[in-house]
Amino acid sequence: MAVLSDPIADFLTRVKNAGNARNEACSAPYSNIKAEVARILQEEGYIWSFEVKGEGKDKAIFVKTKFTPAGKPVITDVKRCSKPGRRQYVHSEEIPTVMNGLGISIVSTSSGMMTGAKARKLKIGGELIALVW
Repeated sequence: MAVLSDPIADFLTRVKNAGNARNEACSAPYSNIKAEVARILQEEGYIWSFEVKGEGKDKAIFVKTKFTPAGKPVITDVKRCSKPGRRQYVHSEEIPTVMNGLGISIVSTSSGMMTGAKARKLKIGGELIALVW
């Protein structure tokens, strides 16, 4: 198995590719950050559900992808903003709106992982993890 330098980008890409391939589910190795990203995606309606299975090194997160009534994937694209080589931090006023409100930004703040809209409302900045639309 290959060593990944950016596991969050790998997780987001797996979810996007599963939708594009019309797969109903996908899996990825578990981490707390990936579980928080999946929680946000579920709350915002981009995936049906996620589930954590296994223990120890075999722990994995399983995501059930969501499609529109026309059969198109709900997640059209994702953009990883903050990367391991270059972190991107933003103030609450600098959090981008994605596609005029049709997408979401995911921000890691001192109060936990949340959407950009919620962070803007609470006036909390943090690390801009990704943009999803």
